[in-house]
Amino acid sequence: MTQATLGALESALGRLALTPKPVIIAGNEQFFSAGADLREIARLNPAAGYEFSRAGQKVMTQLDEFPATTIAAISGYCFGGALDLALACDIRIAARGAVFGHRGAALGLITGWGGTQRLPRLIGKARALQMFCAAEKLGAQEALRIGLVSAVADDPVEAAAVRCEMLNVKSKK
Repeated sequence: MTQATLGALESALGRLALTPKPVIIAGNEQFFSAGADLREIARLNPAAGYEFSRAGQKVMTQLDEFPATTIAAISGYCFGGALDLALACDIRIAARGAVFGHRGAALGLITGWGGTQRLPRLIGKARALQMFCAAEKLGAQEALRIGLVSAVADDPVEAAAVRCEMLNVKSKK
């Protein structure tokens, strides 16, 4: 996730909030996202790094406060800032082969986009610390067991679309 990606996501969420309907965020079959672009981060000076962190926080808060349901349909790898993105969604649905982690500790980094707050609220402080400090990777079934995801599906985008349709039907009643 680059600065340009964050800007595009902020803009898209702003437009979609004008006529709120459920939103599905997905990547491709190999990657939901590998997180922030570490090459881009390495080139930033301290002030620009701080601004990048603030921009990521702003987008994750915008997603967290979106006026309709947001669903992360996760296939493949979901690491670092991508996990922060998924955590900012209301619902997370994983493909059977999805892999989750906050790998920053292995790189000498810690997330700056709200994951340190959202993950412990979702799965508990001790389990979140284990994921953060050990740079642990979790498969979809373990993520489901600990409550990181709501469901595991063969096709998470399709499962998310079904969930959105159910939400639309409920909201029309």
